[in-house]
Amino acid sequence: MQAEETILEELKPTRLPGKEMALSITHLYKSFGDNHVLIDFNLQLNRGENVAVLGKSGSGKSVLIKCIIGLLKPDKGSINILGRDIEDLSLRELDEVRTRVGFLFQSNALYDSMTVRENLEFPLRRHWIKLTTAERNEKVTEVLKNVGLVHTIDMLPAELSGGMRKRIALARTLILEPEIILYDEPTTGLDPITGKEISNLIMELGEKYNTSAIIISHDINCIHRTADRIVMLIDGKCYADGTYDALKNNNDIKVKQFFE
Repeated sequence: MQAEETILEELKPTRLPGKEMALSITHLYKSFGDNHVLIDFNLQLNRGENVAVLGKSGSGKSVLIKCIIGLLKPDKGSINILGRDIEDLSLRELDEVRTRVGFLFQSNALYDSMTVRENLEFPLRRHWIKLTTAERNEKVTEVLKNVGLVHTIDMLPAELSGGMRKRIALARTLILEPEIILYDEPTTGLDPITGKEISNLIMELGEKYNTSAIIISHDINCIHRTADRIVMLIDGKCYADGTYDALKNNNDIKVKQFFE
């Protein structure tokens, strides 16, 4: 019993002092009937920080990210994004917050019938951002330069490789210059070399745009490259919270299995 208490003490969530909070999730619960997915889940994201949420398939990572962006309503608990409690917001206010939070879909979610240019312009039009044609072209060109794909501007998604589509999806996420980016399995379906390139790009663009990020993944290589901290979602809870090295060297079997 003493050994178990010692391990759990080591795994208590940590908070970095003296930093402004970008996102705070407190005592979050979400169930679907008798399936209790999130059970008193807590997570803190500081400004300029990358936090990875690591868990097995079906552990509740996708449910968590849907709660963060307001697609699912938690049963209990609070989610504070950039100083706003989202459960208290009207739909219009929630949309305003969403313009400050970028989302990279696991499937990229590019519109097949639109060119790359039209895909990138869509968020600007969707949120009624008033720009001249020249200003809109400048923003599209800038984000394409940042992902190294200016030459694809008039191509369709079907003409692009999987890695290129992921880069375009990332460019579309960045075009609104979000303060927080939510990455949903950013390297799933990519070969190891392309996955490494996307992980490096996440780091480069995070520094360039000064974003904070939640990275939902079970790809330990991606997490190692991109995360300042790792939160382990196990049994519906924030079971462990720490750096890659600290968790890799932890002897708790539920933690250790992810690093073997």
